[in-house]
Order: sequence, then structure tokens, then C-alpha cells
Amino acid sequence: MLTTPHLPLKVHTRSDAASDRGPRDINADAVATHTDEASGRMAFVVADGVGDHLLAARAARLSASTAAAQAVRHGAVGGLLRAQQELLAQFEQPKADAVLVVAVFPPEGTDEETVDIAWVGDCRAYRWNGRVLHQITVDHTLAEFWRRGGVEPSPRLEHMVTDSVRTAKESDIGRARVGAGPGRLVLSSDGVHKLLDLVQIKGILADGVRAGDTANALVTAARTFGSRDNATAIVVDRLLL
Repeated sequence: MLTTPHLPLKVHTRSDAASDRGPRDINADAVATHTDEASGRMAFVVADGVGDHLLAARAARLSASTAAAQAVRHGAVGGLLRAQQELLAQFEQPKADAVLVVAVFPPEGTDEETVDIAWVGDCRAYRWNGRVLHQITVDHTLAEFWRRGGVEPSPRLEHMVTDSVRTAKESDIGRARVGAGPGRLVLSSDGVHKLLDLVQIKGILADGVRAGDTANALVTAARTFGSRDNATAIVVDRLLL
């Protein structure tokens, strides 16, 4: 009797994004991805320009692209700091500002086991492992500041950020590490997640459809529940194949 040798499964990465301007004059959200050809390290970024104007959109695009390109070599925090340097160098105007979240995945087929995440402002990262949905980031907003002090904030404070790409000190940057094994990672702007609770997001991620369809479903659901902001999501799937 002949047997076929068992071939070990490997983790593969699939990703896609969706973004919708909504009723705003301009889409000031931005997404960026970058893979380092030498190491195979991958970075994903969602940025949200502060305001509804061209400078906000340009700041978001510059911050996202710089953070992604630099994070694969310098880590998530390093990528964010270099995005800050580039933003300050190219735009003197204080209105040119953005918030963002960046996630750096290890190369496929290596022993590295964690995703490196950094953020400023209220863009978020979530991880779904097939059973549990975990919100990784904590919003840098006045609402969260008062909530940590035991005070229930007014709804308008949910949209007032305390840190941004332009203003954050290195010590202000949020940072986290999560497992890089099979599962789904979501990066989103507040036009998505401030209209959807954890149960709703979990239901969309649990459908198991492709990353692009899932990203579109998140944006569409936010619109259905009344989002009037730009709405953007990246879905990164880690699959055993």
C-alpha cells in the first residue's frame, strides 16, 4: 500500500479594502499596503484625515503611504514616526493632519508569531480568531479620556481626538502585538466602527467570505446604520493552505 507523505500547511495572507466617501465633499480616508521584497514583511495602514477638506485628504494619503513603506523596515511605531516627519516636512499648514493605524505582519513561512500594531487617534484594529472578536486598539479621544476617569462623556467627544500624526509624541503612540496565526485582522476608520458594535462586526467577519467582500460588507453596514462620515476598512486574512 502506498501512502502520500503529509505536507505541512502554511499560513498565507490575503487582503483587500473598501472605502466610501458618503455624503462628505471629499474622501479624506486613505489606505496603503507595502511588502518588503527582501524580507517579505507586510504592512497595512488605514488613515483618516482630520477634517473634510483637501489638506486632510492629502495628509491622510501621505501619512498612510509613508507609514506602510517605512514600517516594514522599522516596525509599526517607526513607520508612524517617519510618517510624522514626512508630514511636517511637506505641509506647514496645521490643518494638514490625520490619524492612523498601522499593522506589520511577519513574512510567510517564518517562525515569527506576532503582528506589530501602532496607532494615533481613533482608527482601530480588530482581530477575529474564528471564535472571539478582540478590539486591539484604544481610541485616543476626549471621550475615552473621560471614560477612563469614570465619567460618562457626551457623544460629541467621541469624535475629538487627543493625538494625531502631526501632534503625537512617541510616548503618545498606542502599540500592541497580537498573534499572526490563522484569523482575520480588520483596520477601520471611525466612519465604520462608530456605527457598528462588536456583535455586528463579529457577524460580518464570521460569514467567512473573501476579504474584499467582507470589507465591502463592513462599509455597507455602517452606511445602513447611518454613517455620514467617510467609511474605510481593510481586511487581512491569514489562511492555512
